[in-house]
Amino acid sequence: MLHLPPPVHGSSIVGKLVSESEIINNSFHGRYINLILSRKVNESGKTNPQKIVRFIIIWFHLLGKLLHRKPDLCYYALTTTGAGLYKDVLLITLLRIFRIKIIYHIHNKGIIKVRKKKLNHLLYRFVFKNTYVILLSRHLYYDIKPYVPEDHVYYCPNGIKDYQPSAALVTLPETRPFNILFFSNLIEEKGVFVLVKACSILKDKGYSFQCDFVGGEADVSETQFNAFVQEEGLASQVKYLGKRYGRLKEMSFEQADVFVLPSRYDCFPLVILEAMQHSLPVISAYEGGMPDMVDEGSTGFLLSRYDDVEALAEKLELLMFNPELSKQMGINGRIKYEKNFTLPIFEQRLLSILQNVIK
Repeated sequence: MLHLPPPVHGSSIVGKLVSESEIINNSFHGRYINLILSRKVNESGKTNPQKIVRFIIIWFHLLGKLLHRKPDLCYYALTTTGAGLYKDVLLITLLRIFRIKIIYHIHNKGIIKVRKKKLNHLLYRFVFKNTYVILLSRHLYYDIKPYVPEDHVYYCPNGIKDYQPSAALVTLPETRPFNILFFSNLIEEKGVFVLVKACSILKDKGYSFQCDFVGGEADVSETQFNAFVQEEGLASQVKYLGKRYGRLKEMSFEQADVFVLPSRYDCFPLVILEAMQHSLPVISAYEGGMPDMVDEGSTGFLLSRYDDVEALAEKLELLMFNPELSKQMGINGRIKYEKNFTLPIFEQRLLSILQNVIK
């Protein structure tokens, strides 16, 4: 029971990789149910009649599969907060009735903040009782610690398909502005406005740069984004390019000098792994599993606070004036990706976890 695109986000991409994995499908007789009710990123967390109908269909789909053949294990991509949690509780109740062993794969965080509400606390006790959990990083265990003993927790960092450079790589001019890339949905807590403000500091210092924002609209619309850019006087340096896929997506990384995602929203963003694939230095925040991805001073930088605009501008300025440092950080990132975050490594880790839990 997992998330499959659309919309495209970390959990749905991983769900697609799992459902299409030859090593997983050759090892188990797996049946898949798509848990996603939203069709667009900006629908997440909102209720409408179409989503209610989709949920009813999913509930009866699950009931049919349980009646037809009781599984040895249910792998479940759990949403830990908001409306998604309440939806999942209704499905998990059905699994409980049939006494199915459950392992949750958690791609988000926030339990520690909302567990103070009595209803949420009771739901978490019900959801996590006698279950196993896969986390993306040891840095995320604190979020479920009140409900899950550590001997029921497994750690499985995400992995992605390898990027093979195209024969027709982008030819960049010798003299060009320093290119900063933000590649994610326009969500305020991903640091959208933080990066724009940092660019404003660079502009005031007279630096030549280009900052590209690529991704879908979410809680920040294109209109809101462009209005903020205009207010900061950055219309010629900061551009929103919308969604990009395939070759256009690869070109965004190939043209960039640094990748920036100052997010407190993410747990283990796949897009950072994509930047490392493309040998880019990464600037992110000390949040979630980011410390497992970015080695401070070696593959990039981690902001102690995601909204520290001055620190972000300082790190960007450092890389602008130290191209050799920037290049070496990118090389280090690529090496780390190859050793830790390829798709085969992820698949083997996940396979071992599932086999161990079933035994």
